[in-house]
Amino acid sequence: MKGRAFLAVLLTGILLLLSLAAAGWWSVWQRSPLRLQHQALALPRAARFVPRQAPFSFYLMTDAEEPLAYARALAPSRQRRGAGEALARLRDGAFAAAGLDYQGELASWLAPEIGMALLDNPTETSGPGWLLALRSRDPDGARHFVQRFWQTRSLAGTDLQVTSYRGMGVISGRGALRAQVAMPLATALVDDDLLLIASGRGVLEEALDVSQIDELNQAAQPWFRDGVAQLGEGVALLVARPAAAGLGLSGTVLSEQNPGAGPPSHLVVALRPQGQSLHLEGLLAPQALPPERDAANTLGENQTAAALLAGLDQEPSSLLLLRQSAALQSLPALKPLLDRAMAFAVDSGPLPALVAARAEGPLLLADLDGSWLLGTPADQPAAAALEAPLAAQGWVEAPFEIRDQMASVWTRLEGAKARSRRANEGPDQLVASVAGWRLQDQELAWWGGSIDRLREFGRGRPASLRARQLQGLMAEQAPLQWALAAQPARQLLRDWQPWRLLAMLGGGPLEGSVQGMALALEPQDGAMRVHGQLEFHAAGRPGRDRGRH
Repeated sequence: MKGRAFLAVLLTGILLLLSLAAAGWWSVWQRSPLRLQHQALALPRAARFVPRQAPFSFYLMTDAEEPLAYARALAPSRQRRGAGEALARLRDGAFAAAGLDYQGELASWLAPEIGMALLDNPTETSGPGWLLALRSRDPDGARHFVQRFWQTRSLAGTDLQVTSYRGMGVISGRGALRAQVAMPLATALVDDDLLLIASGRGVLEEALDVSQIDELNQAAQPWFRDGVAQLGEGVALLVARPAAAGLGLSGTVLSEQNPGAGPPSHLVVALRPQGQSLHLEGLLAPQALPPERDAANTLGENQTAAALLAGLDQEPSSLLLLRQSAALQSLPALKPLLDRAMAFAVDSGPLPALVAARAEGPLLLADLDGSWLLGTPADQPAAAALEAPLAAQGWVEAPFEIRDQMASVWTRLEGAKARSRRANEGPDQLVASVAGWRLQDQELAWWGGSIDRLREFGRGRPASLRARQLQGLMAEQAPLQWALAAQPARQLLRDWQPWRLLAMLGGGPLEGSVQGMALALEPQDGAMRVHGQLEFHAAGRPGRDRGRH
């Protein structure tokens, strides 16, 4: 009996120690910035005050300090300070654009969940209207901020108007940071812990109006609620009309072009950090991709796509994989995106566009140090299907033997002076131009634009970093996948209007730390699922491009 009692006491002690250890681990994890990698999404409270038709809104589900702590935690010890400062400049610049001083006015009381929205047709300003929703750690924090905020601006000569609207006190006037032009501003305190700041009284009153009618605010929209539930995890939510987001998918916004086509299309994206990468998961309706294929077709496409990726014999700086090339080429919604992804190849001559438009199955397009390489199933398309359109432009097919294999090369004769524009060449000289070549390798066909590239093809096959980027998206069956190395990714971001806006807020270029990016699109339950990934290195660390450019 004594032995049993001793064992019971020992077991109780062990369980108690384990419970204490688990509680301690949980407490440490809750304070660790790394928990942002697995933070669950929730409906943001601020969305209740955002009109459903707002072109752009953003919700940060943490406070303004946690992303900085995360960046510092993952940066090498020598770059931790620079990593935090880079994000701090972006944060402070964003608040300064609204006439607010983060360090002096907000840092002491701001709590998790920060909402921001851009609005159409503002009443007080000539540019876009905007709305900020800031949560307070306690009821006194936001109240004291409002008092100090308007007191300092009143002392500077600002005329204030205090009114009541829908039972809430609204203060409006003109305010700005030092050395800035004064701008219309209005504030209202909701339930003592949610502060609304808007670009004028009219914008603020609209926010209060829509908060009272579910049909008019963003939080009550089924597409928004379903998007949050399906996306699951993230530290931030981005909601936008595709045209406003500048994604080149405006063709999917059917109702914006035809009011009878159905409800407006909206993009809902969750942002989640993972290591030194930023993952994006989004939903866009209505559907803009071909319907899902049956199991047999999907299995065959997967096998072909895997063979194409394995067949790469050089590291590309841009890698595009289309599961149903011809079907995707015919979709107006994706044309801007595909035009950008294929521009380097299409500018090289007629062959890439002809192949892409006629390949019914998977197609792989790689940018190999400035030359293009296409991979398709051996019979999609057959070389004979290209004979007529190429012949109409003067291109003639000729055989070319390479390492005991026969390739097809399309050439035509051109005047050397017309091609090179060099005055020292006579107009009667003729040079053979090459549109491209085709080489069959078992069940695959490879197409390229350079004869030198044909001579080198197949000599070595290193593991492709770009292929691993696509695999890291967890979207192996997506009809469209695109991976980019550092330099083309940075150029793509520089040309994207929202990124240029972020750079302006941050006081300088932001893309220097980008090491690569990847994007995938796939159909899902009547919507389009968007997968994205941005790869970063720590601020201040010399970047090393992956692949040749």
